[in-house]
Amino acid sequence: MNIDQQKIPQATAKRLPLYYRFLENLYASGKERVSSTELSEAVKVDSATIRRDFSYFGALGKKGYGYNVDYLLSFFRKTLDQDEVTKIFLIGVGNLGTALLKYNFSKSDNTQIVSAFDVREEIVGREISGVEIHDFDTIKQVKEHVDASVAILTVPAAVAQEAADCLVEAGIKGILNFTPARLTVPEHIRVHHIDLSVELQTLVYFLKNYPLNG
Repeated sequence: MNIDQQKIPQATAKRLPLYYRFLENLYASGKERVSSTELSEAVKVDSATIRRDFSYFGALGKKGYGYNVDYLLSFFRKTLDQDEVTKIFLIGVGNLGTALLKYNFSKSDNTQIVSAFDVREEIVGREISGVEIHDFDTIKQVKEHVDASVAILTVPAAVAQEAADCLVEAGIKGILNFTPARLTVPEHIRVHHIDLSVELQTLVYFLKNYPLNG
């Protein structure tokens, strides 16, 4: 099936990994089919949105039957390139960086932090969970031997832009930014920001102003 990825809304694209993770769990449990209502209850996305998301990819299910779990899982695995390993660089091995290294996407066989970088001499050369920590100044050389296209940035905010500039120069195409800094990068580089402070403040605001029933 030929799909024009440019016509897939970004909001839909962001939900695809969520659907994929749930389908993996269903498949592992031996379930053969699932309805949009069941999917809705599990991933907390309304069933109309799920049906609309799936409609961008053609006829994935049958009315009155639901969706074949094995087929959906295979389809989204291919759509999300889950048959290919995504190699990741971690920049900044502080408390958060160390935690990410120890976790290292343990539930995924196709997303992996392969090298870490820092500027502190006392930790360069060490290994955490089997991942070697390199001097950040050597990132270009490491990149020549390791085909990583994505980097996770967990450095202090004051040096985030400088680090991002180095990543772009080294050939990194995507940055997952855990710093509060808003990065300026060329148009061909994609940056996703995860500001934990903002997310927590938003949660507290919603708790106070939009209380849930029950």
